This record gives sequence, structure tokens and C-alpha cells, in this order.
Amino acid sequence: MSHTDPATDTPDDDRPRWYVIQCKGGESFRAAEHLANQNYELFHPVLEVQKKRRGRLEWVQEPLFPHYLFLRLDRVASNWRPIRSTRGVLRIVTFGTAMPVPISDELVEVLCQHGVTRSENPRQLYFRQGESVDITEGPFKDLQAVFESHKGEERAIVLLNLLHRQQRLEMPVSQLKRHD
Repeated sequence: MSHTDPATDTPDDDRPRWYVIQCKGGESFRAAEHLANQNYELFHPVLEVQKKRRGRLEWVQEPLFPHYLFLRLDRVASNWRPIRSTRGVLRIVTFGTAMPVPISDELVEVLCQHGVTRSENPRQLYFRQGESVDITEGPFKDLQAVFESHKGEERAIVLLNLLHRQQRLEMPVSQLKRHD
């Protein structure tokens, strides 16, 4: 008789479950690529964030959980041996026992539902319409504005109060930061 003991979440059945894989420092993308090449079903939640590099803002993907990813494995049918020797993988996470303990399927489902693996428009994660922003450079430095929209990859439209009127200004996104 197959069942799952909810107190320990240890499966007694053979259905595939999600397991946590710890990756070597900074190598979760490498591990994900090599595990995918070996046809493992994996989930590597990432976020698109804006980083300043060489004076320019760029969109980059960063792991939601640095050093970790998830593999869906069957206790019987899956080949567990190659996982530990896969480039970028440190180990399969265990909790107090030598056997890896699965995580709940609901956790992975919630992460998938919240779209952490991709974003329709990643720039919307950084500035949202109506958000207060500070201008950090240029002739309007140290003034506060309201973010209206993005215009292309590196430009933004902001609303700035000048001469008792709200003015629309176009400026580089790199000259804006969230108002604290």
C-alpha cells in the first residue's frame, strides 16, 4: 500500500518527487545546464534584475535561491548516480538521514505560479508606473519624480513638477533610483 506520511513528508510510493540539489558557489546555471543535458527534469527559479555594469543598467538573471535548484526524481526509475558528478553540483541535500528527503510539490507549484522563472516584461520588476523615483544625475539631480513608463531599453518617461506643473521628461533609466 502506497501513501505519504504527512508528518515527515517521506514518500512510500514510487511517484516522482522534487529534491533539492546544492550547487557549487556561483555554478547553479552550469549545474542546471548539465543536468538538463542529461534529461533530468529540473526547476531553477530565477529572477530578472537590473544591475549597473560599466556605468549602464543591464537586465540579468539571478537565481532566486543562490546555490540551489530542484530536480524531479523517481526513487526507483531515475538514475541518481550521475547527479553528484555533474559539473556544478555539490550534493543532493539530505535532512538528518543518508536518504534525500523530497520537498512538497506545492512549493514548486507556488513558485511556478508566481512567475519567478520568467517575466513577460522584466523591466516592470524594477520601476512600476506611479512609483516615486529620485533622479541621480543630470540637470534634475536630487529631484523627485513619478515613474510613468519605459521607452525602449535604456530610457524612461517620468513626471516632474516644474513651475507648478507636471512635466513629462524622457531620461536614461540609469539616472533613476527608487525613492526611499
